[in-house]
Amino acid sequence: METLSWHVVLPAVGAAFLASLVEVVEAFTIVLAVGATRGWRPALQGSLAALAVLALLVATLGPALDRVPLHWLQLAIGILLLLFGLRWLRKAILRAAAIIPLHDEAAAFAAETLELGRAGSRRGRRVDWIAATAAFKAVVLEGLEVVFIVIAVGAGRGLLLPASVGAVAACGLVLAIGFAVHRPLAQVPENALKFAVGIMLTAFGVFWTGEGLGIDWPGGDLVILAFIATFLAVGLLSVPAARVIASEERHDPA
Repeated sequence: METLSWHVVLPAVGAAFLASLVEVVEAFTIVLAVGATRGWRPALQGSLAALAVLALLVATLGPALDRVPLHWLQLAIGILLLLFGLRWLRKAILRAAAIIPLHDEAAAFAAETLELGRAGSRRGRRVDWIAATAAFKAVVLEGLEVVFIVIAVGAGRGLLLPASVGAVAACGLVLAIGFAVHRPLAQVPENALKFAVGIMLTAFGVFWTGEGLGIDWPGGDLVILAFIATFLAVGLLSVPAARVIASEERHDPA
């Protein structure tokens, strides 16, 4: 069995942890709004049903991936990670450059609370389907991204367990803090986390794509750190460049 190096394990755990942190915060905001507005019973019912679906998905995909030839698996995962990472990185750059607004968990909580409050009374119902469905949808949608990232980062190199540990740690941290303060985690620096996750996912994407194409990377797995440093520099330089371009477009009379 191949020995895993720290410079491979740490980025995988870090990417899974930070990505899961962002997604779980967003899901928790909706579940909290459901619990505060319609009651905790439907919020928990919807959340538990969603977790069961996600667990079934992981149990199904895990064995199926073992049957895929390694180089095809690496290539497919690399391309998906590139698409996923570049999407996160692009949004983080645009938000840091103030071109698109930052995600506001407090505003999301208020909007979801208002919508649920308008959805009708839950009195006389054994199951509040509106509330349970809202919680289910939030957990499934955000959880699918977590599952994808864990599988994509961990599959093919024996990193599924470390990546899963990172994701579970993020879930535990958000739930512990969230239930302790009993309000949306609006102070989480979500855009900075998405910036970091976008960099790491893109770096892994380039690495896995190259592995799938048979590229012999100089330095082996250490090249992942070089990719992370490169995309970090590109991302940081892109923020002021995006501000300048946006400013010029706003002042362009055409």
